[in-house]
Amino acid sequence: NLNIIGSETTIVGNIVSQGDVRFDGTLEGNLTTQSKLVIGTTGKIAGEIKCRDCEVAGTVRGKIKVENLLMLKATAMVEGEIKTSKLAIEPNAVFSGTCSMSTAEPAADEVYNG
Repeated sequence: NLNIIGSETTIVGNIVSQGDVRFDGTLEGNLTTQSKLVIGTTGKIAGEIKCRDCEVAGTVRGKIKVENLLMLKATAMVEGEIKTSKLAIEPNAVFSGTCSMSTAEPAADEVYNG
């Protein structure tokens, strides 16, 4: 199940999804999914992100909690706090903030509820 938020969409509030999310718009709020989140090059999120896997090609300001793999693409601009099990950063990606990594995957309830 894929949910797509287009580049001309602005949301003020929180998004909760059970399925994969492709986000190309603007969000002022939190986004939680128990699946994969892809933030496209036009995607801008100011808030907290919680998901299983995440690929960022756009802009994020806030806290990112990822249960498994966080991938910052070359066009990514991330400012804030990252908590993840695995991190991949492509050349030219910009990250400013703190990062906490654990070899043991956090419990699902910690990622989605904490």
